[in-house]
Amino acid sequence: MSVESNNKGRIAIVTGAGSGIGRAAALALLGDGWSVVLAGRRLEPLEQVAEESSAGARAFAVPTDVSNAESVQSLFAATVERYGRVDLLFNNAGVGNPPGPFEDWTPAQWQGVVDINLTGMFFCIQQAFRTMKAQVPMGGRIINNGSISATAPRPNSIAYTATKHAVEGLTKTASLDGRKYDIAVGQVDVGNAMTELASRMATGVPQANGELAIEPLIDVKIVGQSVLYMANLPLEANVLFHTIMATKMPFVGRG
Repeated sequence: MSVESNNKGRIAIVTGAGSGIGRAAALALLGDGWSVVLAGRRLEPLEQVAEESSAGARAFAVPTDVSNAESVQSLFAATVERYGRVDLLFNNAGVGNPPGPFEDWTPAQWQGVVDINLTGMFFCIQQAFRTMKAQVPMGGRIINNGSISATAPRPNSIAYTATKHAVEGLTKTASLDGRKYDIAVGQVDVGNAMTELASRMATGVPQANGELAIEPLIDVKIVGQSVLYMANLPLEANVLFHTIMATKMPFVGRG
């Protein structure tokens, strides 16, 4: 049986699908026969991903602000209206830190990171649970995009790092709460994938000792394949935490 026929009818929502890791994951899923709802703040990049995939009606762009509960509710409603169910949420949308040292940030700058990286992720999990426990057959999978920053933070990353610590709590708790609904919840933690957010690694980033260093990067398509692997597991199996990183990046031990 072909991959296309294996995954015919399987429906995924990918947030932050217009660029970076979200784009790579969406293209991997679409290439594997999934139908994918592409969610993001701007319509044009979502439509570009849909066009690049050549997936036709299996790609559906829905402009979404994950920090807005009503916008997230509309995303899931539009998905169910078009495809009838949700089998996978790749809860990926996120932002980095405001520029400069955190003692100079405004309250709005701090809140902006929390609203997307934490509150937005909660809104998506909440709607996924509501949808997945009500559909027939019941259940589905949620993959949250965490970060190795929750294990080893970088200098000047307090907002991003704090929210990624919180994502780990969301993942663990939702994985428990989802058991009775056949909802499997896991997390992917990425180190140095080549995206717009991480491109500065190639020119040098601050290290813990105050030096600047160029760090190795991996092709973001590798992360997309990791998400695809997790997505294709049967619901009785779950990868709770999956770390995918550049082998030689300064993360394990002392660099």
